[in-house]
Amino acid sequence: MENISQWPFQKVLIANRGEIAVRIIRACRELGLQSVAVYSEVDRQALHVRMADEAYAIGPAAAVQSYLNIDKLLEVARLSGAQAVHPGYGFLAENAQFVEACVQAGLIFVGPSAQAQRTMGEKTAARRTAQAAGVPIVPGAMTDLEDEAQALTLAEQLGYPILLKAAAGGGGKGIRFVRNPDELPAALRTARSEAQNAFGDGRVYIEKAVTPARHIEVQFIADSHGHVVHLGERECSIQRRHQKLIEESPSPVVQPELRERMTSSVLSLVRSINYVNAGTAEFLLGADGHFYFLEINARIQVEHPVTEWCTGIDLVQEQLRIAAGLPLSFTQEEIVLRGAAIECRISAEDPDNHFLPATGTVLVLQEPSGPGVRVDSSLYPGLQVPLFYDPLLSKLIVWGRDRAQAIARMQRALAEYQILGVQTTLPFARWLMQQPRFQAADFSTDFIAEEWGTGTLNTSEPSAPEASSPEQMAAIIGALLAHEEHEQELKRRQPSSDSQTQKSRWLDASRSSGLRRL
Repeated sequence: MENISQWPFQKVLIANRGEIAVRIIRACRELGLQSVAVYSEVDRQALHVRMADEAYAIGPAAAVQSYLNIDKLLEVARLSGAQAVHPGYGFLAENAQFVEACVQAGLIFVGPSAQAQRTMGEKTAARRTAQAAGVPIVPGAMTDLEDEAQALTLAEQLGYPILLKAAAGGGGKGIRFVRNPDELPAALRTARSEAQNAFGDGRVYIEKAVTPARHIEVQFIADSHGHVVHLGERECSIQRRHQKLIEESPSPVVQPELRERMTSSVLSLVRSINYVNAGTAEFLLGADGHFYFLEINARIQVEHPVTEWCTGIDLVQEQLRIAAGLPLSFTQEEIVLRGAAIECRISAEDPDNHFLPATGTVLVLQEPSGPGVRVDSSLYPGLQVPLFYDPLLSKLIVWGRDRAQAIARMQRALAEYQILGVQTTLPFARWLMQQPRFQAADFSTDFIAEEWGTGTLNTSEPSAPEASSPEQMAAIIGALLAHEEHEQELKRRQPSSDSQTQKSRWLDASRSSGLRRL
């Protein structure tokens, strides 16, 4: 365990929810740090609330009144005595104003500086910075669009198809694919509206659409002592409407020479902006082998576990160490990529109905285990899944000595994974792992549009386990028994209604979890 007695913080406020909050709590606990959770009204019984050393209510279900409320988060830090804040991903993770508010309140922000976030968070500024650092960028505008006429002129110069992209956002929001001039006016209005709703900033810029292409990203991390390293790349091309569904490391098509060129360009860019902490540089890889910079995500990524599997590095713990002022615990020469890892995002969505969000109560839960299997989850039997936030419920990650073994292991783990009571993307993941093109690594970002067809899963396909299969029946029976045992445990340990402080059954008897309301 790290000697944290000399660290500038011993208690960390986690300004997030769901599986990433659970992930950060676990990293804190291994380091000997205390964790403080926050929760909205609908998240009172969430897993991260139960696991943290302390938990505070911060408002109604709407994120703008709770998880996006900077004043309430800072008040929790003051009340709890937290000295540092970890934002996870999403919500305020890439909000420079939040970083500045934390610093002004005397808190250590576990992530890059506000200046680095501003430099990379505004996409056209990031493109200019990347170009100045010698990193190839997608052909397109270096400034935001002023009006429809300018958009039409630039599109003609670039040649269709083109992409309209939100200048201030990420995560696939505010992006529109435009095939011809007739589609552009409506697409521009829609992109601006979506960008405004998602990020409070309706600015849009234009890029040439590189198609077909693969989506490749490079994980990097830097400390305040001048050390900058990369941890290889991830393949993120299995997407639907610019939302990643499956990720893997390493990319099955990136050879050593290409990896060297991509990672060298990333390290050059990171050094040019004095970036400190973890981040990811995203690229498009064209069919001709040329790569183009897209953006830097100035935070930990959803898909970071596949990199952790292949490098043996705990990225969240490294984030905390760097925030404490320590140097990286490894050098570039010590990073060795081993084997192959794949991650499936398991979301509360109905793949049979155009991936529409789903809600409900988790009645039965059987999570897979065994060699090379990891589940980062916010689930437990009895959990009510709300519709107010991102539908991601858990991440199933596997490791194998090579890609073939990783796929076989994922197929086995998906067959074991059972969630009843809430519609999820598990059937889609099972289908995907059986597809010959996926197994042969013959895909681009257009794969789902090409192979999923109408978006309706044919459950007669052998990829989807039959309801009567021994694996599924055993899993369901085991999960039902576990659910019953869990319900009995809840009844035995139910606190009195007038209790203001609950003992956390997830902690040792010597540690308590205070649930407080602001």
